[in-house]
Formats: sequence, C-alpha cells, structure tokens
Amino acid sequence: MAMARASSGLAYPDRFFAAATYAGFGGSPNSSSKGVTSKFSNDVALLLYALYQQATVGPCTLPKPRGWSPVEQSKWTSWNGLGNMASIEAMRLFVKILEEEDPGWYSRAANYISEPVIDVEMNHDPKADLSIKNEISLPETKSIPTENGNSVETHDKDIMVEGFGSVSVYDQWVAPTVSGTRPKPRYEHAAAVVDDKMYVFGGNHNGRYLNDLQTLNLRNWTWSKVEVKPNSEASVIVTPCAGHSLIPWEGNKLISIAGHSKDPSEVVNVKAFDLQTNTWSTMKTYGKPPVSRGGQSVTVVGGTLVIFGGQDANRTLLNDLHILDLETMTWDEIDTIGVSPSPRSDHAAAVHAERYLLIFGGGTHATCFNDLHVLDLKTMEWSRPSQQGEIPSPRAGHAGVTVGESWFIVGGGDNKSGVSETVVLNMSTLSWSVVTTAEGRVPLASEGLSLVLSSYNGEDVLVSFGGYNGRYNNEVNLLKPSHKSTLQATMSGIPALDSGSGVQNATNGTRDVELEFEGGQDGKIREISMDNNHNHNEPQTNEVEEVSEGLISRLKAEKEELESQLNKEKSQSLELKQELIEAESKNTELYKELQSVRGQLAAEQSRCFKLEVDVAELRQKLQTMDTLQKELEILQRQKAASEEAYAKQKQSSGGGVWGWLAGQPPPPAQKPNNAS
Repeated sequence: MAMARASSGLAYPDRFFAAATYAGFGGSPNSSSKGVTSKFSNDVALLLYALYQQATVGPCTLPKPRGWSPVEQSKWTSWNGLGNMASIEAMRLFVKILEEEDPGWYSRAANYISEPVIDVEMNHDPKADLSIKNEISLPETKSIPTENGNSVETHDKDIMVEGFGSVSVYDQWVAPTVSGTRPKPRYEHAAAVVDDKMYVFGGNHNGRYLNDLQTLNLRNWTWSKVEVKPNSEASVIVTPCAGHSLIPWEGNKLISIAGHSKDPSEVVNVKAFDLQTNTWSTMKTYGKPPVSRGGQSVTVVGGTLVIFGGQDANRTLLNDLHILDLETMTWDEIDTIGVSPSPRSDHAAAVHAERYLLIFGGGTHATCFNDLHVLDLKTMEWSRPSQQGEIPSPRAGHAGVTVGESWFIVGGGDNKSGVSETVVLNMSTLSWSVVTTAEGRVPLASEGLSLVLSSYNGEDVLVSFGGYNGRYNNEVNLLKPSHKSTLQATMSGIPALDSGSGVQNATNGTRDVELEFEGGQDGKIREISMDNNHNHNEPQTNEVEEVSEGLISRLKAEKEELESQLNKEKSQSLELKQELIEAESKNTELYKELQSVRGQLAAEQSRCFKLEVDVAELRQKLQTMDTLQKELEILQRQKAASEEAYAKQKQSSGGGVWGWLAGQPPPPAQKPNNAS
C-alpha cells in the first residue's frame, strides 16, 4: 500500500530504519541505549526513544513502571505522552530531530551500518553496455564547504568536466568540477538561466524555508551568492518560500511566482528581481488573482504565464487554470471544456508548438500519477491521449525541460523511492523512451530537484541541481542529449494531438509523413504513417514543394493578420488599463465623498436622537401640568362651595352664638305694638 506523501521527503520507512540504526536503535550490533545517551542530551535521547517505540510498536499500552528507576519512569512518560500519534508521523519526527541534532549523521552511518539500509531499484540501461567509457564507477566522497560553513560530503565520478565542451559522452549524467561556496542543500527551490548563469532561489532545507538567491556561472562553474540590495522606492521583504516558480523575463529580470511560506497571503503574489540593480520589487497585477498555492506548474506561452494546479495553504489540492498576461499584468481564470486532470501538485508541464499544454504526473497526499493530459490552448479543451513506448512509472516532484519537440523528465518519487531513470517524450508522436538510468542513491533520483536548459557551442545541455532523496543535497549534474529537435517550420507541421488519441510509434525509429490537407480556414496538416522506403518520382516532389510554398504563403498571411489583431488587442488592452486606472481614481474620490456623507448622516442621526429625548421629556411635563390643572379646578370649586355655604349660614343665624363669641352685641329687642 502506498505510503502518504510527506512534505519533507521520500520513503520515510527506509529513511527511519537507517536513522534508527545509526542512532543506536533497531537491533544493530553496535547499538545500545548507553550509546544513544552519549550522542545526545537526555531529553533528546528520551524523545528519540519515544518516537522509535511509537513508530515500531504503536501507542503506549504498558502500565506505568512501579519501580523506583528514574530512567524507566522517564522513558514510559515520554512514550505515553505521544498518545495516538501515527507511526509515519513518528518516523518523520525521528528523522527530522536526528538531522537537526546531528546534520552529518548520514555520511557517518557507514560506521554503524555494515550493509546499505536503503536500496533503490534500478532499471538497466542497455546503452550503457555499448561503451565501457560511459559507465560511472562507484563514487568516492570528498568534503566541500557550504554556505553556512559546514562540510557536506559529495561524490566524484569517473567522468568529471570543466565545461560543456569537454563532455565526450551523450545521454549520460556527469558532474562538473565546481568552485566557490556551494549553496545550502535544498529541494522545492526554483531555478532559471539568464546569460549563461543559473539562478537558484529559495527552497526547503530541514523543514525551513529559504529566501537566498544563488548563481552558478555555467562558463567557469563558479558558485556565488547574489547580494540583494534594498529597493530605493520601497523596501520589499522577500519572504522565504518553497514550491514556487522562477521565470526569466525581459532579459534582465526574474519573476518569482506563488510558493508556500510560513505566513501565506490569500492570493498568489508576483515578485520581480532586477539583475541590473539587484533589487526585489512587488509587481502590481489586475483582475482576480488565483488563491495562494505551491507545487503548481507555471509555463511560458508567448507573452503569458499559464498556471495549473498546486496545493493551497490548507493543503487542498487544486486543478484550476489561470493565465497572467505579462504585457498588461492582468489575471484571467480560464473555463475549459473536456475532462481536466484531477487535482494535484508537484507535476510537470510543458508547451508544444505554442498551442498545446502538456501535464504529466504529480500526486496527492497519498497517490502519485503517470497520466498525460493535453490542453489545446486555442479551443481550451482538455484531452487525455494514449501514450506510446515505455510509459514512465508514477511520480511526483520531478522536473522537466523541452528541447524542440522532446520533453525530458528527470527525478521525482513514488512514495517508496526516488525515480532513477531519465525519460524523454516525443511531443509529436507522444512516444516515451528511457534516456539513461542513474546508478545508486544519487541526487538525480530525488524529489524537488530543478532542471534547466542551457547551450554551449550550439549544443543543448541539461543542468540539474539539488533535491531530496533521504538527504538534502546541493549537487550539480549535466547531460548532453543526443535527441535533436525535429520541429521544422513547415514540413513537420503541427503535432498530431487530436482530442483522445496519440500518434502511433513509427517502425525502426523512423517516421514517414504524407501531407493531407483538410478544408476550412485553418488548413491543418496531418501526419500519416507511410513507408518512406518507396521511391517517389520527380513530379510528386515538385508537387509537394509547390504545396509547401503555397502553405508557407498562406501561413505568412495568417501570421500577419494575427499580428495585426494582436496589436489591436494590445492597444485596446492598454486603453482598458488606462480606463481602469481612471475608474479606480474616481472610485477613490467617490469613496471619500461617501465617507463624508456618512459622517454628516451620523451627526444628524445623533442630533435627531437628542431632539426625540427632549420631546419625550416635554410630553411628560405637559401630562403632569394637565393633571395639576384639573386638581386646581377641583380645589377652586370646593373652595367656592365652602364660601357659599358659610355665607348662607351666617345670614340665617344673625350672628347668634358666633356673633356673641366674636363680641358682637345682639340686636335690640322690638316692642310689641300694643305696649303702652
């Protein structure tokens, strides 16, 4: 069963057992717990013991020791503290801690391991038997200083070179003699060639992301570090990253795009390095950029970059397609038809005839692929053509470059071991073949290595660097391919990449063609297998030449028309860009005005609220006044009634007792009328 792909390398079971044997675990004759504690501190030794037990036995189910031995108590506590950690995760942490504590452990493992622990299965290359000079003998080790001052052991091969021109063999990997301070070993970095110099940026070393820029002069094979200068306009901090892409641009710039980082942004960032001023700058883009990702493929097609797939910051695998126009720096997400490749990362991509995008291999968190997908960039239709020849095994983390119509694939891994063979695909016939097979545990059988194409004296040369195959390396290797470009301007025509099927292999390594013209504006050229040994008479040759000349004329006319349309599109694009800038300016002014109106509205709302409070208070007071007025009227009526009653009483009694009490004399008595 395939093991889950770890983020830091290949084949953790084999790597773990090698590390465990070296560290004193695994039953090696020279191992003992005492030896382990003598190499590392007590805390590190206990942690290594716990991880080893977790990886080989599983979670701790033993009861806590009842004895008074502090060593046994500590070992049980460390193991039990790991809980239900997966065995593969324990293996990964074991190897990582060992490499951090003792970076050179692998080179000294021979003192502890009598036999090789890891054996990478190799495919025999018949071409190697043709000449004894082409065989590579067992390497000897030597120490080479690295950038951080540590010594890294590397290998000398029988075939050593000082330049491209001195390589006397083809289709064989050889190691040049390099000078200068080598970069720190790494993988998942990016590389590009500008003016006979290979630039290497970023990468992953022991789980740490890098942001240095190194250069290898491909004329004198000298390493040097590029001293980055601060940008005069704005200080641009280049974040350490891995799984990104590096693209040469305009002859004096490098574009770094996407990649994993410690604190990823939400969208893909594009940064440019100026080789003349040695400064980084952030490139402003328009449109909707893709979500941040790493492990994607970035392919140059004319003046655009085609980005496919990868893995985002949440480890979600992607299969979306985006295009960045380098002229207008505008992003465009492309809707395709047909069955697109399944989500994946660490695949390889190439473009053929400026029309067909090829995607090969890659992987998920648990599976690697060896499928081939083709996207017609004219119709935006995906297809999965049949592959011919020796179809490569599944792999991810490989690298590829194109030489004419040949696509070379190097390295990669399949969750078990590194891939040792270098293969090539003829993009016209979709036929695979093996170029060479590396011997032993070499950097070429690695994940995350880089591969670039350079030339010397008119010959193409492939240059590989770095990678991880159980150890991080900083080796340089080169190969002169004997495959020549067969993509001619007219006679080869457009490769036969129809949707759904590839072209069959030709007999005896030769391919015979007959030009068959189809109706319509496009006038496609189809390659049909024929017998080239038949004799053709002169009229047929002349006819073919006349047809070819007519085709050239028509293609030239179509080219001029397309160039005219392209110029119009560029002009319209620049106009739209200017309109976009003006719209953004107007939008900024309107936004400021909107903010001002919002402020005024907030002030008016506050004032309105205060007025509402005042009105409520006045209404309450008014209600109180009405109540008091009613009570006053009642009191006044009661008072009037009382006064009226008093007046009547006084009038009826004539004073009476009340007048006597008040000191008022009674009225005089009246005499009767009959009194004498």
